Amino acid sequence: MANFTVSLKKLTEKVSMDVVYAPQDLENISVEIAEVNRPGLFLAGYYDYFDKLRLQIMGLAEMNFLSGLSPEKRYEALDQLFRQQPPAVIVGRSEELKPFPEMQELAKKHGVALLRSNETTCTLMGSLISVLNLELAPRITRHGVLVEVYGEGILILGDSGIGKSELAIELVKRGHRLVADDAVELRKVSNRQIMGTAPENIRHFIELRGIGIVNVARVFGVGAVKVSESLDLVVQLEAWDPTKNYQRTGLESEYYEILGVNIPSTSIPVSPGRNLAVVLETAAINNRQKKMGYNAAKELLIRLGLEGTME
Repeated sequence: MANFTVSLKKLTEKVSMDVVYAPQDLENISVEIAEVNRPGLFLAGYYDYFDKLRLQIMGLAEMNFLSGLSPEKRYEALDQLFRQQPPAVIVGRSEELKPFPEMQELAKKHGVALLRSNETTCTLMGSLISVLNLELAPRITRHGVLVEVYGEGILILGDSGIGKSELAIELVKRGHRLVADDAVELRKVSNRQIMGTAPENIRHFIELRGIGIVNVARVFGVGAVKVSESLDLVVQLEAWDPTKNYQRTGLESEYYEILGVNIPSTSIPVSPGRNLAVVLETAAINNRQKKMGYNAAKELLIRLGLEGTME
């Protein structure tokens, strides 16, 4: 799977940071890994296990440690850090912590970006890690439609022409939101979470056969669209097959694997007369109830005195 990068320019736009020094356009400086580092041990002289690909965050502890060193020792410690050429060195709490003059000098000497932020060190690290996890996440693209229904992210899959886009429009008219149509970009942001979004060049557009391309944000308003959504349920639309046994009770759990994460899944048969929008709304609410620990099928069996059949 391809490795992804994110530019320092995008990071400074998404996280509150100012540029003290940049050796080149921030668009050309890339970050490759989501982890960040506080180089306290490195500044103290412990050089093992140092990852120079990480962003280096200088907080209150690091800056106070450096201020207690002699100018010669401080220059030597900072020189060791900047010569590793990390993507950037970032000073937090910039209202009370000012970069040492040596830091700007060494940043220019070794060609390392020097940034600062008003955020506290922990807040800054949390914001950076959150953005990096999303931007650098493993990802795949699936042909389908992603909508948000009652707060649940639902990925609608099915053969071309089965009615995915028409179903999405009906859901939008009922007050729900479109995330992506046709191409859905899915990112693994953690071992349990998949985030879905649309490629930027086709975001908020939907194709309806017989009508053409529609800009959902323009036609239905910005409240009808969303940039990204966590994936909670996969719905596979398929033509009605009278010989197939479809889910009747909901006792059996089905899953659809995406990038190693199992997402709850269900198959919905398509036939004339079925109101798929209502069915999908019900599926969203039912999935939400299951996550909260309630299963209607299990309750019904208990009421009927058949709970032993659930084993």
